[in-house]
Amino acid sequence: MSGDRSKALERDAVTSGRALLACTTAGAGVPVVFLHAGVADHRMWQQQVATVAADGFRAIAWDRRGFGDTLHADESYSHVGDLVRVLDRYAGGEPAILVGCSQGGRIALDATLAHPERVRALVLVAPAVSGAPAVESFPPAIEAMLLRMDEVEASADIDRVNAVEAHVWLDGPGCVEGRVQGAARALFLEMNGIALRAEARGEEIPPPPAYDRVEMIGVPTLVVWGDLDFPHLSARCEHLVATIPGARAAPMPGTAHLPSLEAPDALDAVLVPFLREVRASAT
Repeated sequence: MSGDRSKALERDAVTSGRALLACTTAGAGVPVVFLHAGVADHRMWQQQVATVAADGFRAIAWDRRGFGDTLHADESYSHVGDLVRVLDRYAGGEPAILVGCSQGGRIALDATLAHPERVRALVLVAPAVSGAPAVESFPPAIEAMLLRMDEVEASADIDRVNAVEAHVWLDGPGCVEGRVQGAARALFLEMNGIALRAEARGEEIPPPPAYDRVEMIGVPTLVVWGDLDFPHLSARCEHLVATIPGARAAPMPGTAHLPSLEAPDALDAVLVPFLREVRASAT
């Protein structure tokens, strides 16, 4: 981020149970909350935070338990409950736009179904979905990749696990290892390394399954996915577009699971117009 934008960032922590959730905020206006993937932390959104703050929104990004700078505790917790604490602190009592990637997308969906009055709109980037049906089979090349991942995870060699997960989630499961290089790869390895080394973060209280209830979502929704991601995740995104009333599709050619890291400008190009439209309709 540029110097002018980075100076506007504020760091704080929100108490939820016995955890201290590390939060980054910037800007003022309609609140936009960014929820990170399970292989990252709030920094995966650093360009988007700067972009939307400069465009007149209140950008809020936070680290979940076991990620980034959050100080977690070995206790039962709810991701949706943690998100509500963040909203209580930063949203000023108005509904927020939730932007979630992967597991962050799952939490955004769960929160929208549990607290529809707290959500103004949704942006789902390759989201997980609670209650989604299990995948019965994978293409042979991806099946081999998943077997390799299982073998490496069984070795308990965190550096090897991190490298394989970078291949799967950053490069894409059907792509050559190292397709994405430079700062994006370095940041992935740093963020995911923190998560892989985190001590016990407690047990999540599972939310009610969302998959069979997404047709109840009544807010503007944008679904984003890369064509280099897992085929079943692309199919899931297409299902959400077909099932959530009025949902829009924004496929991103040439990207995998984490477009905010490998193609941040392209993601901004689909994100910002949608946010502006939601803001205009609210006023």
